[in-house]
Amino acid sequence: MKRIVLIAAFLGAAIPAAQFAAAQSETYPARPVRLVVAFPPGGSVDVVARLVAPRLSESLSQPVVIDNRSGASGNIGTELAARAKPDGYTLLIHTIPFVANAHLYSPLPYDPLADFAPVALLSSSPSVLVNMLGGVDIVAIQYKGGGPALVAALGGEIGISFPNISEAVPHVSAGRLRALGVTGARRSAALPEVPTIAESGVPGYEFVTWHGVLAPRGTPREIVALLNEKLRAILRSPELSARFAQMGLDVIASTPEEFSAHLKKEIEKWGRLIRERHMRVE
Repeated sequence: MKRIVLIAAFLGAAIPAAQFAAAQSETYPARPVRLVVAFPPGGSVDVVARLVAPRLSESLSQPVVIDNRSGASGNIGTELAARAKPDGYTLLIHTIPFVANAHLYSPLPYDPLADFAPVALLSSSPSVLVNMLGGVDIVAIQYKGGGPALVAALGGEIGISFPNISEAVPHVSAGRLRALGVTGARRSAALPEVPTIAESGVPGYEFVTWHGVLAPRGTPREIVALLNEKLRAILRSPELSARFAQMGLDVIASTPEEFSAHLKKEIEKWGRLIRERHMRVE
């Protein structure tokens, strides 16, 4: 197993004994790693986290513990991760609200670009328009995450929903939900019979979500590189690739630099969209 050794070095004057003891070499990882999920259990971010975490745990030879910290459209868990010690023992998995919230909330208790080190963009996937009722007016209802919204759709509390495809596939296959369209540019292999929204009469419509892992700003580059290497190997394994495909998730397995560039583009895109529609959360 490949590990990173952080070696303390000093120049010139001697380091006091107590400081030297704290700065001595440490093998990473030496204890469990926390993976913060900024949304409730059951949503697509949580689903991806629970697929990746046990495999990352095996690769690191340390437990990777999922910590669901939902609320405020993901801001609670995100702020928690941003304020964590940048030592590789707290990671964050997130999706579109990570960049969209920068334009919706003022003030935002963190900076999505300045306060985080991108580790890896894991996957992308469309959403699915599903409904339980016909001939009804649509009224938007806010939920804490995809999981609670899906439960509401299954329970008949709402008549129409846009769950991520990874959440919807099992229920569509079982006949509990009816899929009307997928939001990607092309049909999904997981639901090949379901047309795209564009095919259904809204030309140019496309909405694709993503899932990525980040670390607090200041996390050593060696640790970020190791985590990226482990995650990319996990995502490219035939077993997990097949599992993702079954759920309608496209594996990306990016480098930190590619994920950083993606985040910058996403912040610009969502900023433009939100400004055009004069959206704001008070």
